[in-house]
Amino acid sequence: MNKILSIFVNSLPILVMIGSIPLIQNDYILTCVFILIITIAFSIKRGKHDALFFVFGFIAMTISEYLFIRTGVETFTRNSLFGIMPLWLPFLWAYGFVAIARSVK
Repeated sequence: MNKILSIFVNSLPILVMIGSIPLIQNDYILTCVFILIITIAFSIKRGKHDALFFVFGFIAMTISEYLFIRTGVETFTRNSLFGIMPLWLPFLWAYGFVAIARSVK
């Protein structure tokens, strides 16, 4: 039960970020909100390798999303980053990598 609670707590910032996507239409403001949520989450709990997972997730998923979009696998109507994807998306993916890594531990 303790492990399930830990996974839920680590997922809360992601759930808040996903829930705010339809509420905040401006991608730049939404990105700032995501950065604030991530900063608060890291100030509450920061693991030894969280920064590594965050940076890896940010870079790997930005490249992956770029390739998916360029090959036609995905499309976005919100395209504030490179003119093809939402600016906030890499931040959501990056923190998702952190939450997954924490949950595996």
